[in-house]
Amino acid sequence: MKITSQHFSPEVKKSQETGENTTKSAAIPVAADKVTDTVKTDASRQRMLSWFARVGISPSMMSPDPKKQKHALERRKQILETQKASNLQAVLNIALNVTINEQTSDNLDPDWFFAFSTMAEEIYSPPMQELWGKIFAVEVARPGSFSLRTLQLLKTLTHRDAQVFNKAVNVASRRSNDAVPRILVGYHKRKGLLSLLKRPVPEQINLATVGLSYPDLLSLQEMKLIYASEIESGEYDEGQQVTWRCVNENMTLTCKTSGVALVYYKFTSVGSELYKLVTKSPNEAYQQAIKTVLGEVFNVS
Repeated sequence: MKITSQHFSPEVKKSQETGENTTKSAAIPVAADKVTDTVKTDASRQRMLSWFARVGISPSMMSPDPKKQKHALERRKQILETQKASNLQAVLNIALNVTINEQTSDNLDPDWFFAFSTMAEEIYSPPMQELWGKIFAVEVARPGSFSLRTLQLLKTLTHRDAQVFNKAVNVASRRSNDAVPRILVGYHKRKGLLSLLKRPVPEQINLATVGLSYPDLLSLQEMKLIYASEIESGEYDEGQQVTWRCVNENMTLTCKTSGVALVYYKFTSVGSELYKLVTKSPNEAYQQAIKTVLGEVFNVS
C-alpha cells in the first residue's frame, strides 16, 4: 500500500466521522504552518523508513503468505550479516594503515581476538570504527595493551560519548613516568593565621569555562572513564618540584610554600587505556587558566 500524507490528515479524519463531502473539505485553504508540518512529517517518515531499511524492515514486509514471509526474513538476515561483515572490514582496513612499533614477539590471545571481532562487528559509526581499528593494531603489536573489560565498555560508547572523552583528554596531564592521566583543576592549601589576612584567591578553575561542563564530567564518571570524585595529591614541601605534561607542553611546578596539595580528577584504568588512542589537541584556554590558578602557590615554568 502506498503511504501518503492523507493517512495522517486531520481534515480527512473529520470528514469520515461527520460524513461531510471529502472533496469539499479538501478545497478548504490550508494554513502555511500546517503545510510546513506536513513537509516535516514526510521528511521524518522518509528518515524512519531509511533507517529501518538498513536492518531489512519495511512497513509491508510480513506477508500472510508463508513463503513470502520466509523470503523476507532470509533477506533481512542477509542484510544484517552483510552489514556486520562490512563493519569488520572497515575496522581491518583502518588497522592495516596504523603504524605501531612492535615491542614484543608475543602472539595475540585467540580468546581476545574472537571476543574483539564479535564486538567490533556491531560498531557502525565510522569514527568509532576508527577507534576500534587503532585498538586492534596496537594489540597486535603489543599484546595485553587492552583488556576485554575495556572493549566491553567501549562497545557501549556512542560517537557523542567519544567526543566528550576527547574533551577530557585535551585537558589531561601526566607526570613523568606515570601512565595515568589526571585533569588538574587547582590546589588545596592548609589554612594558617596569615591566610585570614590575605585576599581570597581562586583555588580551582571552572572546567565549564574551558569546554568541559559538569554534565560532561558526570557522563565520564558514569562511563567509568574517570573516578567519581576529586582527589588530592600528597602535600608538597617548599621548593619541591614536579613536572606535568599536558598534551604537548611540559609544565614544571616549584612549590612556593609547604602544605600545598594538587586537586585533580583521575582517569580509571579503562580511561587510561583509551587515553593512549585518542588524537590530542591542546586546549589553550585550559592551559592558561590552570597556570594562573597554580601560580598562586607554585612557580610555573
